Amino acid sequence: MVIFYVLYSTFTKGFRLFFQDVKEVKVIKTRMLTNSVKVRYLTYRDMEKLRQFRRDMIKAIPLLLISIPPFCFPLLFTTRYLFPRQLLIRHFWTPQQHTEFQGVNHSHRAQHHCAVLKGLESAGSHVKDSHLLDLCHKVQSGVHPNISDIQAFRDLFSGPPLGIKRMNADQMRQLCLLFFLTPKIATRLNSHGIELLQLDRALSRHGLHQLDDSELRQACYVRGLDSGSLSINQCLEWLSQWLQFSSRLKESEVSLLVHSMVLLSTNYPKPYQH
Repeated sequence: MVIFYVLYSTFTKGFRLFFQDVKEVKVIKTRMLTNSVKVRYLTYRDMEKLRQFRRDMIKAIPLLLISIPPFCFPLLFTTRYLFPRQLLIRHFWTPQQHTEFQGVNHSHRAQHHCAVLKGLESAGSHVKDSHLLDLCHKVQSGVHPNISDIQAFRDLFSGPPLGIKRMNADQMRQLCLLFFLTPKIATRLNSHGIELLQLDRALSRHGLHQLDDSELRQACYVRGLDSGSLSINQCLEWLSQWLQFSSRLKESEVSLLVHSMVLLSTNYPKPYQH
């Protein structure tokens, strides 16, 4: 009975939160249509709501379709209880599960950091750029780089060998896995990178001081940081530096933004090299 009550209350609250999001998304979409507003000009919270809701639907719709046959529902109800991270969207998670699952997801992302850095190192060797090689070696040795260290290589990330549509297939695959995307699809990686850049610009307009603690942690997590293991002040410091960096990038340099999810998160909050 206790387990049934916990399941019932969790699912009841989850459906309430889900339908609240549905109503809010409908309002945002209606406003966009009525006022001819493009996504890039939305407020930060509206833009983030649409981004997260779309990701929720990509995960939920296949599971809802499978649930339609009556004989499947009891099995799916049980498996969703046993595997909530894989089979439930965030509305049906407890706050503890949300923190735990983000930590698990980040650990999966972090498994690809080494491969991304090796890909950068290989590109640096190919173009004989000693400064890029030095940056890779710093990060691989545990140093958190300065923003100026990364911005020095912007040209390499807008064309060959590290532009979104010019990098090699293995580097593309590793970067796609950071977003949990199907590997080797440059257009999807590019669209996700541009979406992140637009979110950054909206957040700069919104102001970091307007975010509550959960929004601040979520913003850091989306940009590659394991925010659940850090203090709020550390999250604020890191996100402020990230926005300072991304505000100078063009959409044609989105590959640098995506690579920086690794460069700026791997060793934080370890000391900088002066």
